This record gives sequence, structure tokens and C-alpha cells, in this order.
Amino acid sequence: MPNIRALLMPKKATSPQRFLMWTLLVGMIFGGLQLGQPIDNLARMLRSGVNERPASGEIVIVKIDDASLRSIGNWPWSRAAHAKLTDQLTAMGARQVAFDIMFAYRADPAGDKAFADAIKRSGRVILPVIAHPDISPKVFPLASLAKHAQLADISFNYDADNRVRQLNFTYDYKGTEFTTLATKLAGWKVKPSGYFPIDYAVSPQSFPTVSAGDIITGKVPTSAIDGKIALIGTTTDTLGDQYFIPGFGRAGGVYIHAIGAESLMRGRPILLGWIPFFLLCAIVSAIAVTRQRIVAQNVFLGSFALLLVLAPLPLEANLLFFDNSPSLLVVLIMLWQINWSRLRNRSTVNEVSGLPNLVALRAEPSARDKPLVVARLHNYAEIVSALPAESERHFAEQITSRLCVGATGRKLYHGEEGLFCWLAEPNIPLGHHLEALHALFRSPVKVRGNQYDVMVSFGVDIGGGRAITNRLGSALVAADEAEEEGIKWKYHDPARLAEASWKLSLLSQLDSAIENREVWVAYQPKLDLKTGQIIGVEALARWTHPEKGPISPTEFIGAAEQHDRIEGLTDFILDEAVSAVASEVRQGTSLHLAVNLSARLLNDQNLPTRIIDCLERHGLPPQLLTLELTETAALGGSGQDIEMLNRLQQTGIKISIDDYGTGMSTLEYLKKVPAAEIKIDQTFIKSLREHRSDRVMVQSTIALAHSLGRLVVAEGIEDRDTLELLTSMGCDIGQGFIIGRASSLRSVIKRMKGERGLRVA
Repeated sequence: MPNIRALLMPKKATSPQRFLMWTLLVGMIFGGLQLGQPIDNLARMLRSGVNERPASGEIVIVKIDDASLRSIGNWPWSRAAHAKLTDQLTAMGARQVAFDIMFAYRADPAGDKAFADAIKRSGRVILPVIAHPDISPKVFPLASLAKHAQLADISFNYDADNRVRQLNFTYDYKGTEFTTLATKLAGWKVKPSGYFPIDYAVSPQSFPTVSAGDIITGKVPTSAIDGKIALIGTTTDTLGDQYFIPGFGRAGGVYIHAIGAESLMRGRPILLGWIPFFLLCAIVSAIAVTRQRIVAQNVFLGSFALLLVLAPLPLEANLLFFDNSPSLLVVLIMLWQINWSRLRNRSTVNEVSGLPNLVALRAEPSARDKPLVVARLHNYAEIVSALPAESERHFAEQITSRLCVGATGRKLYHGEEGLFCWLAEPNIPLGHHLEALHALFRSPVKVRGNQYDVMVSFGVDIGGGRAITNRLGSALVAADEAEEEGIKWKYHDPARLAEASWKLSLLSQLDSAIENREVWVAYQPKLDLKTGQIIGVEALARWTHPEKGPISPTEFIGAAEQHDRIEGLTDFILDEAVSAVASEVRQGTSLHLAVNLSARLLNDQNLPTRIIDCLERHGLPPQLLTLELTETAALGGSGQDIEMLNRLQQTGIKISIDDYGTGMSTLEYLKKVPAAEIKIDQTFIKSLREHRSDRVMVQSTIALAHSLGRLVVAEGIEDRDTLELLTSMGCDIGQGFIIGRASSLRSVIKRMKGERGLRVA
């Protein structure tokens, strides 16, 4: 048994424990003042209906009803009529003849004498008294009648709603003990003190009844009375003496005595009150608040609430009566507090980390004006699914500690699916800080001895008075674009997109950005899936604007293509990449280079010359260069573009069909284009494990390419399972975040020299 005092009064009570102590105090006041008595009475009435049982048949109610009044005459009857009734019942074999009618005053002498003689002859008559200490005056039968009769008290105790729910065993009047009628009828020899609850599960309708008029006139067979207790009382509304019986309705008071006697015939009904269940409730509630999980608290308290509702049914069937409204009150308050607190916190607090959530962010007064930074953990769900049980909080805490490095007191907001954000101070450069935070995530997060690589990117919305919901969406878009483009962070400035000056100056700024080295080259490694070695890199254009931050390659490359400015950008990227790779090759590194080629340049007759000049100038063999042609860019119908590709291929340069599967995937296309490799688009690779159709398509493409003597490159590989599946399919080369993100060439070379096999980047 838990130490209830220790549970309820720890050295330093937590908020739930303090709430429980106050709730228990309220429950004790509620029970002490019997404020829940109407609820308990109603519940007991309903349970009595469920436990309903018939009377034993030992008591026959002799009704003074309307039929009797019509037969014998108006009430009150003469004592001679009662004498005849007594004689008849005695002659019929009644083992007791009990009257629920007072005979306190003299009537006609002859009638009184006849009745007294009948009582004496019977020797088994019970006459009523009223000796209840709270009732005045006391009422007793005539001495001549009481001389040869047994006396029994017929007083009632009334509840606050004027109902009779309990009866006393005895009453003491001036030293004389009077047994109550129910106790007398039940045949109790021992006369305990106090009272007992009436078991109203006994159905009033189940008592055998006869009309008093029929008894007097001899119309009732002896078998109806023989060996039974005859209880005589008024049952008609005409004579009053009507009471409300719970679960039944109005009936004569004689039924209350009869049901009370039936209750005692089965044993002693015991009313234990509200305290036993309340003590158990305190223990269960104290245990519940020590549980860490809300589900466990609900299970504890919900199960006990169910027990409070159901347990009284079998207990009352065995004459044990409880009041459980104070306990139910405590349990319901605790359940309400737990779940309302949960709902309230859920609206403003993330359940896992305890940090304020996005609802709290929306309520932040300064959220409209300050820069909003979003950290998006792209593989959060995947990591959480692999964590040991109940370790997500620990994982979230480690993420939080890293995001708060260099910013004491930062208020982080935690959304769903790996989303963390905060409001930055305005006019403070964010670039270096986000670069530093990104660097922290190069080290794996450790949770219970296991290491997990976290894929994170940052998005920034600079403000401008927009609604926080819109700003959050903008920052999320920026974070996702940063991930797709292989950069660490990115601004999303809606004003930039709206400003005509930015749109008009984009291309001119691109030219100056190339001159000022704001445009740079990132290198994404390519892995030979058979050997597990990095064999090459793909050169990717990047632009970091001094004011706007990272510019999306889709934005500036697309604009350059649309306005015939792609030539200068391609020449710059080609020259930078060839120079860097050639330098590494001269130092003995075996490395292939892939550069994207716009289909718009295939009409440029000087293209082969410029490319060969670049290769010769930097000393890179043509066989180490692959030009990736986007498949979705349809080739012209004149054949000039195919001729251009053949000229490039004849120099030793390799041609690759990029984004294969998203455009002109026909055998005619594959036949015309002199490609050495096919690069399957990442949309098929990312859904490889989930969709059988994509898996079949990729497998078929690999088989087709190999049959044509071409290599297959898979891009967008993000997890080891996909990598292993592609390897088993016979795919030749892989690219993606699991292999390595776009970074500097120096980082790729350092990795090539330091690794013998694949390790997750």
C-alpha cells in the first residue's frame, strides 16, 4: 500500500500534487456537508432498479383500500371490525398479525373490549407506537389493547427531500426500548442500536396482497395467509398515509415497513457512507499524479471512476451501501484538470519538448515585425521512428540546445514534424550565425548511445508587417528550397518578388555577381555503387547575394535561360569547375566532372570550341568531363542539336541525359542522343521503396540502359535502404544527401582520401 501521506505531502509538492490536495479538501467539505446526497440518492435508486428482486412472500399486506371501505364502511372502522379482522387472520394461520394503524383513543366500550379480547385470543398481534425522540407527542395504544399485544414503533426518518431511506432498529423512551416494526417483522432477536438503509431493490409490487374487506367477509382462501405475516395498513389515497418510494412512486406507508423487514430478513444492511471510498480515491489519485504520462493518469483515474459507478451494484446486492459522490467529484475534477491542462497546453505548448508551439508564436505581439527564422529538420520523423521508446523528448532537447548556441535566452517555438523557429532581432546579420548553427549539425546527435545524423536547413522571413501565418509559410518555403538547392539557409523576402526593380535588375546583377565572385560552384559527390568509392562530382551553380542572401538556382538559372544569358553563366561554371578538378587530377586524384548543359546552347556552333579550349587551358582530359543535358528540354527537330551532341561526343566528352523519366522517355530519343549515361530523375528514386510502379520503372530503365551499353546514375538518394536497393538492382552511380551534400571541392577530396567506403554524410 503506498504511503498516502508521502504521496500527498511531499517535501516539495509539484503543481499536480498541490492541485490534488486542494481537490481532496473540496471533496471532504462536499462529503461532510452532504452536498452530494441528492446525487447519491438518485444513483442508489437507479442501482436498486438494476438489482430489483421480488419479496420473499413471507409478508402479506392486508390492504385497507377503496374496496374494503365500500365493503365494511367509511373510515374509521369500529373496533369490532378490527376484532373480526384479527380473529379471521388468526384462524387462517397467520403467524403474526401486525397493524400499521394507531389505536390511541377510546371508541365505543363494546368495540374496544371486543378488540382487546381478539388480541388476547390471538396472542400474536403487534400494535404500533410512536416513540421517536424527535416526534411529539408520543403515541401509544390503549392500555387495554396493549396488555396482550407486542408493541413496535412505526416512526420514520426523513431525508432532506422528504423521502424515507433508512429505518431505526429501536427507539428508547423513558428507559423502555421499542423495536421498530420492520425489525419486529424480520424476527430479529438481537436489537442493535442505530439505523439501517432500506433496500429498495425489493419491488413493492412483488408483495402478496389481500383486501381487508375480503378477509372480514371470508372471501380469501386460508392458503393466502397460513404461516405468513399479515401486515395491515391503509393503501388508499382517500385515507392519506402515502409516501414516495424511490424508483416506484407513491404508496402506503405499510410498504416501507414491509420492504424494511425484507431488507433485514436477508441480513443486516450496512451504510458505510462516503469515507471508505474517499480514502481509496485519495490513494488512487495520489498514485495517478505521480505518473509521467497523461495516458497513464487517465487510465488510473478513469478506471477508478468506472469502479465508483459499477462497484456499488454488487455491494448493494449484498447489503453494503456507500455514498460515492465526493469520490466521484474528486476523480472528475482531477480528470478535468489533467485533460483541460493538456488541451490548454496543447494549444500553446509542444507536448514533446515543452516549448511553446506555433499557436503561441501566432499570439506573440512582436511576431509581425521581427525576422522569423525557421529550422527545418527534414529527417525528423525518420529519426523519431528509430529512437528508443520515450526518447523523443531527449532528442528534441539536444536539438534545442544546439539551436540556442550563441543566443542566451532565445525563445524557441517547436512545431510538428521537426519544425523549430524563433524571432530574431531586427537589423542583425543572420548569415554567419545560421552558417555556424548549420555547422553544429555536422556532428551526429547522440540519444541513449545511438548516433543520428540530422538533415537541417534554415529559412528566413524578414518581416514587413504580414500575418505570422503567412510569414511562417514563407520561411518554411525558404527552408525547403534551401534543402532542395543544397544550401544551408535562404531568405524568403516577399517584397523581393514583388519589387519590379529586383526583377528587372536580376540579370544585370547576375553579370556583376559573376565578376565579383558572388556566384560560386558547389560540388556534389558521385558514388560508384559497386566499389563504394567516390569517383566524381557534379558542379552546381550557387549565388549568395550580399543583401538578399542565397538566391535560388531555379530562379536565376531559369531567368538566364529565358533571356538568352545562360551562355555566360555556363562558361563561368565550366571554367571554375574544370580548373578546380584539373588541379586535383594533376595531384593524382582520379575524379570525373559533370556540368549541366542547357539545351539552348546546342545551337551555338562555337560551343565545342569553347569547351575544348577550356579543357586544354586547364589540362583536364575530355574523358573526365560529362555534360548533363536535361531531358525535359526538348531537342529541335532539325537535327542540328543532335549533330552538336555528336561533335561533343567525338572529342571524348561524355553526354548524360539528366532528369530521365520526366520528359521525352522514348526509344527514339535514346537512339538519337549519343549519351554515355542516363540519370534517373530523383522523383522516382525518392518513392522507390513506397511505390511498386516506380520500382519497376527504375529496374526496367537500368536493364534498358545496360542493354544499350550506357551507365545509370540515380540522383536524390536520401537513405541507406534506397541506396542498398539501387545497388542490388545493378545501378552504377549514385548521388544524394546520403552520399554527400553539395560542398566545396576541398571537402569532397578530403573525404575521398580519408574514406575507403561509404559513410552517411
